[in-house]
Amino acid sequence: MDVQLYVYDLSKGMARQMSRSFLGIQIDAVYHTAVVFGGIEYFFGAGVQTCYPGSTHHGAPMEIIPLGTTQLPLEVILEYLESLKEVYTAESYDLFVHNCNNFSNDFVMFLVGRNIPEHITSLPQTVLNTPFGQMLKPQLDSAMRSITQAPVPPQAVPSSGSTKISTAKSNGSTTMTNGASKTRPAIHPPEGKVHNVSSPSEVDRLLRSASNSCAVIFFTSSTCAPCKIAYPTYDELAAEAGDRAVLIKVDINNAHDVAQRYNIRATPTFMTFLKGKKEDEWSGANPSQLRGNVRLLIQAAFPPHPHTSLKIPSIQRSSVNPVIYTKVPPLDKLITKLGDAGNDPSVSSIRRFIALRNSEGANEAPLPDLAALGHFMQRATTTLPQECLFAAFDLLRVALVDPRVSGYYAEESQYATILTLLHHVINISTCPYNLRLVTLHVACNLFSSPLASRTVFEQRSWSSSLVQLVTSSLLDEVHSNVRVAAGTLAINLAGANHRVRMEEQREALVESDQVELAASILEALELENDSKDAVKALTQALGLLVYCAPKDGELVDLCKVMDAAGTVKGKEALGEGDALVREVGRELLGKGL
Repeated sequence: MDVQLYVYDLSKGMARQMSRSFLGIQIDAVYHTAVVFGGIEYFFGAGVQTCYPGSTHHGAPMEIIPLGTTQLPLEVILEYLESLKEVYTAESYDLFVHNCNNFSNDFVMFLVGRNIPEHITSLPQTVLNTPFGQMLKPQLDSAMRSITQAPVPPQAVPSSGSTKISTAKSNGSTTMTNGASKTRPAIHPPEGKVHNVSSPSEVDRLLRSASNSCAVIFFTSSTCAPCKIAYPTYDELAAEAGDRAVLIKVDINNAHDVAQRYNIRATPTFMTFLKGKKEDEWSGANPSQLRGNVRLLIQAAFPPHPHTSLKIPSIQRSSVNPVIYTKVPPLDKLITKLGDAGNDPSVSSIRRFIALRNSEGANEAPLPDLAALGHFMQRATTTLPQECLFAAFDLLRVALVDPRVSGYYAEESQYATILTLLHHVINISTCPYNLRLVTLHVACNLFSSPLASRTVFEQRSWSSSLVQLVTSSLLDEVHSNVRVAAGTLAINLAGANHRVRMEEQREALVESDQVELAASILEALELENDSKDAVKALTQALGLLVYCAPKDGELVDLCKVMDAAGTVKGKEALGEGDALVREVGRELLGKGL
């Protein structure tokens, strides 16, 4: 999709005519900008708003600037937009320090990896640098709110159908980000639907497709009033079942052969099939009975995992929100460690961003040039001394706390920045302690954006690199805090996989990575005799990996072969009776395998 910047003049020409006499400087316009792609205009005013291009009360744009092309799937773009909505709220709008141009700059940085024109983003500070502008700042901000935060006319608001059309146009099997192609598998399981059929052969085909699961046939009639009572419930059950069941609807008025084959004498009649064999039959339009019978059928086809009946609240109720390292170090001291590299413009810009975000909040911290920062970080792995490199990594670590930043690097072309850093540390024969520790923190902070979890699971280069980082770090026998950080990264990986497993009934992390991760955790637990925190982190990660894992999978086999239950039970004394360690060792691994 082509990305454009629509530029408006809020003053309608008055700034050009009167700015010099009022401010003593020439201003060409009071800029308002919006980002346009896929037939939709996105801008910040009363929160993040959308409209059809050029359809707001601002009228026609004074300029349209082509910014490049993005072919990111719309679902990825909209997910990133959700993180921007948390920063760009209606209440946070400020004409001078947190405005539509800051939003456009952040959004464009993600879409095409560049800033919007500097003369637009710098205008507010230019005005504030004048005595008159500083004096009138509150009045100007208040006076402009009715213009900048006006609602979009109802007829200009895109419908949900427009969004679906945009999604269909942008969400192909292969997508590109800044010229780098990547293949994206489906993230969510398909939503089920009712199959309306009229021929015996079509019924046979659908039943064959459910030979390893289950199916329901709803025999109805277009003249049957009671049948219509069950229609909404049947549609609801089909959507709920997804691909776990096949729900068929047959109108016997148009399918006499089907009705005769199944000896249908009345409508509505329901017939269920389990693993290819007829299971049950009943008549009558009772939505509660229908809902209960179909759910029991699905449960019989897909019995709940035995782990769900275990009493392990520490795992079952544990938060799967990622662990993020948010502490901000003394920035001047950190940058001094970089030597001459600390004078790089990208270092200065990320320092300002971190300082503003830390003191004023994300609302007051527009994104710096993340592409330039990425290039600096990649160069640093070959130009900075190993003993100084941790300082650059730590700057990135603090920046990644902001989901706008982690989201950008999760979708960067070829994932160049993050993979370069990970591979550099993994391949160092003797990695400095402080560099390894901060790299683990960087990896954890990637999970501040849900886009990072998506990328980790879709790209083996990410998942395998993170697993390697965990396994190599757990070998550090000297520094317990490195082992704790490695365990924390393992929690983030296992927790993200656990969420997908429970919500979507599939594995996000490939089995070989799960096995490698679990094996390294068990080996580290066996050797851990010093740190209670390391034992707890490693046990939680292992518990999240194993809980509701496929019963006949390699992960379960590994835990049996390596006596995972005995290993965890053996650490109860070091864990000082911690409930998590006890439950995972005695219940999940001891009884659940």
